[in-house]
Amino acid sequence: MKKINMTICKMNNILKNTYNNRVISMLDHFAGFYKIYECGYKEPILVSGVDGVGTKLRLAIDYKKYDVIGEDCFAMCANDVLCHGAIPLFFLDYLACGKLDSIIVEKIVQGIANSCKKTNTCLIGGETAEMPGIYQKNDYDIAGFCVGIVEKDHLVDGKKLIQEGDILIGLPSSGVHSNGFSVIRNIFSEEDFMKSFQEKPFYETLLIPTRIYHFPIHVLLKKFMIHGLSHITGGGISDNLYRILPKNLSAVVEKEKIPIQPVFNYIQKKANLSENKMWNTFNMGVGMIVAVSFEEKDSVLEKLNTLGEKPFVLGKIIKGNKKVFLK
Repeated sequence: MKKINMTICKMNNILKNTYNNRVISMLDHFAGFYKIYECGYKEPILVSGVDGVGTKLRLAIDYKKYDVIGEDCFAMCANDVLCHGAIPLFFLDYLACGKLDSIIVEKIVQGIANSCKKTNTCLIGGETAEMPGIYQKNDYDIAGFCVGIVEKDHLVDGKKLIQEGDILIGLPSSGVHSNGFSVIRNIFSEEDFMKSFQEKPFYETLLIPTRIYHFPIHVLLKKFMIHGLSHITGGGISDNLYRILPKNLSAVVEKEKIPIQPVFNYIQKKANLSENKMWNTFNMGVGMIVAVSFEEKDSVLEKLNTLGEKPFVLGKIIKGNKKVFLK
């Protein structure tokens, strides 16, 4: 317990660097305090999300890339909150391990804090638990909790807003993100992970952190009527796009319009995986899907391009019984 308290003290400056004047708690409180009455909303809706990093953790731990763990944890949560048009306010983490190493914990928390700073999110607290007998000595597990805010009239809910004829625009992923690693770890050996891929060890490509889509999406939300947003995580495009469809509409996705990244072709070839297995497991190069009206399609694409994005039209919305067709 003494070691944990020392670690908490060490984290104090890392967390404080993410604070703004709405944070009124300190680390030695039992909970975090955040003033929402100064946010300037008429009818504020709090939007919350929780997620982890999955078995990507194993790879990150094996290759001592601890900062990646924190970045991925934040991104997975923040992108989910983003899907409803919310601006993240604050973030908390839960970190468990078999035996606490303050240097490793600091790197993980610093990864979270760095991502928080990019989106003006306050890292206001968390929990660090040393649990021998549950976790092995060098094992770490993490979960994150993000709370955002959105004006009621600006809440993005695809089930209510998506219409027939809407266009689906994809934003590229940074790679595999944080899903499909159980499959990957069954396919590749330690020797495979060390082999060169695109001029660096393959594990480095796999550990590229999940992209945070906060900046381009909030630019769009200020200028356009966004009908739906889907963060492509476990289950691929089909499962995640399905979640935002109204009951009377379906989505058609044209796979040939998606710029599939080389890492996915490499994984499929190495494991001889079927098309269905690939598309139902991985994001295949699509990190976020934006549904907009046909009339605003060109303007949205133009704006994204001016932001330095590489958007692509990958499908449309049609009448149907809430299905996603990958063609």
